[in-house]
Amino acid sequence: MPNFLPTRRRFVQALGAAAVALPAAAQGTWPNRPIRVIVPYTPGGFTDQMARIVQAGLQNRLQQSITIDNKPGANSIIGVDALAKAPADGSTFAVVIAAYAANTTLYPKLPYDPRKDLAGVTLMGVSPLVAAINNEAPFKTAPELVEHAKRNPGRVSFGSSGNGSAAHLTTELFKTLTKTYMVHIPYRGAAPAQVDLIGGQIQLLFDAGQGLINLGKQGKVRLIGVSHDKRLPAVADVPTFIEQGFAGFTGSTWAGMLAPAATPRDIVRRMAEEVTRIIRSEDIRARLEGMGVFAAGGTPEEFDAFIGAETAKWAKVIKDAGVQTSK
Repeated sequence: MPNFLPTRRRFVQALGAAAVALPAAAQGTWPNRPIRVIVPYTPGGFTDQMARIVQAGLQNRLQQSITIDNKPGANSIIGVDALAKAPADGSTFAVVIAAYAANTTLYPKLPYDPRKDLAGVTLMGVSPLVAAINNEAPFKTAPELVEHAKRNPGRVSFGSSGNGSAAHLTTELFKTLTKTYMVHIPYRGAAPAQVDLIGGQIQLLFDAGQGLINLGKQGKVRLIGVSHDKRLPAVADVPTFIEQGFAGFTGSTWAGMLAPAATPRDIVRRMAEEVTRIIRSEDIRARLEGMGVFAAGGTPEEFDAFIGAETAKWAKVIKDAGVQTSK
């Protein structure tokens, strides 16, 4: 009588191997549908620009439609919450900035858990904040600003793109470092703050470079410092604050991509690799440099670690400065 046991065993083993391989093969077809990238801010700002910079490259590399979905509101919380509740199938991502890390401390009752509901994909770029002053201000340099603020507590007002924004918190850090008291005027975005800086309604504004650099080159405002450990190539004549004697003072916003936490890791890694290739390409790197942004890229693990460090950094600033929100 023939012995079919070895043949049956091989058949069963083959079936088992196929069963194990199926999920990987299915994931290997990603992306098999259009991809939505949520931007939790209005069109035209730094976050939106960073998302759109990689949009065309991703469409070309992934051979799928990439749509930008602007969902502004509540210091990015509305858009991030939409991502946290989106299907974790690789069809939805989001681009966030430094406010995402600060919100963990600013809003103790977030509608999502940053550690459980969301996962880092990759850091896209870092934009050191540039400080600008009104042309008619009674000070022309950063040291003169500090001296004036100390002699006139509460007489210098500074704007920001919103309460709890990187611009706001970086200025609070500067106030703590220099032991000065300046009045915060929050705006709904950088654009109206820039208008009032030019008009003299506020005297100081820290903000991402792409807007202030152009205003500085046009002579509409005076750029007095870069909050980084090295100068920006786009405005190489503007010194860092560290160079001007403010040891250790840095502050920046940044852009990075997130995914729902349960998104398969091979999809997250693939997206990180593709975005990194685009960001580090010669033409995109040059474009970012002109905006005052340092190209980044990297692994999901590196971005998660970066978010953790940023969360801790801004938590200390928020607590030391006593920053509060209305929520």
